[in-house]
Amino acid sequence: MEKMKLKMLYTDLKQDIDIIEKELEKALNSSSHLINEASLHLLQAGGKRIRPVFVLISAKFGNYNIEEIKNIAVPLELIHSASLVHDDVIDNSDMRRGRHTVKAQWNNRVAMYTGDYIFARALEYVTAIENEKVHQILARTMVEIVNGEVIQIEDKYRLNQNLKDYFRRIKRKTALLIESSCELGAIVGGCDPQVVRHLKRFGYYVGMSYQIIDDILDFTSTDKQLGKPAGSDLLQGNITIPILLLNEQPQIQQFIERASNGTVTEEERLSMLEIVRKSEAIKQSTQISNQFLLKALKEVEALPDHPMKKKLRDVALFIGKRKF
Repeated sequence: MEKMKLKMLYTDLKQDIDIIEKELEKALNSSSHLINEASLHLLQAGGKRIRPVFVLISAKFGNYNIEEIKNIAVPLELIHSASLVHDDVIDNSDMRRGRHTVKAQWNNRVAMYTGDYIFARALEYVTAIENEKVHQILARTMVEIVNGEVIQIEDKYRLNQNLKDYFRRIKRKTALLIESSCELGAIVGGCDPQVVRHLKRFGYYVGMSYQIIDDILDFTSTDKQLGKPAGSDLLQGNITIPILLLNEQPQIQQFIERASNGTVTEEERLSMLEIVRKSEAIKQSTQISNQFLLKALKEVEALPDHPMKKKLRDVALFIGKRKF
């Protein structure tokens, strides 16, 4: 239901989104049957396609041409997909969006090579764009995403983290790619530099809000809604904002210790979820997400009058208030 509501927000972009979907499938075509199968398994799991949508909307503020815009929308989604495959190996995740991960369906080796292949195809795809600045931004984005993956490994089960550590991590994990989607969509669309700057900042703020909500939902949603066990982030050692706001509680500290040893029982998982859901940490985390969301909306207001301003605002508000 929630995903359908999101799609309704950009029904007028459906034709171009369908073009992106076909291009994604074409981009993942490999001479290796195994890589083909693994890549398509990931693609068919779906997703919100937030990044390509922000590319399209941002480009609308300039000279919109889908044949040019697709050359940046597709690689950005490919980079996102590749990072998910690698994340699932790092986190030892068996389920994503209610389906087996590539790692679970095959093995770690296949998953890592599949992720590498998708990254490589993203680089190959973007060569159709001649603008040197686009390549510089994309390269820098990819470097930071990989740095973020390494930091995520280093931070696993680490209790002595603070909000600054967390914000640094989610910037690289999520916000940076959404920021780049808005910025690069605007650049390829030939937007005015001031418009590019506002859209870039919008992407960063909405990306931060998006990831914080994602981290909240990992505790507040059901297993069925998530397509994986609720609380999976903490089980895998990823210390997210609700836990950072609670990590002085002895029960949480004990749970993290047991999670690091792989000895958490189902009863303990459910008990941990109850503690987090009843705490003030969820409300406090939501307030922090809303602060980023308000900053994103201010960037929208600073943009010149355009029909896409309402679209940006609506998608941002949906992201910040979503329940899935």
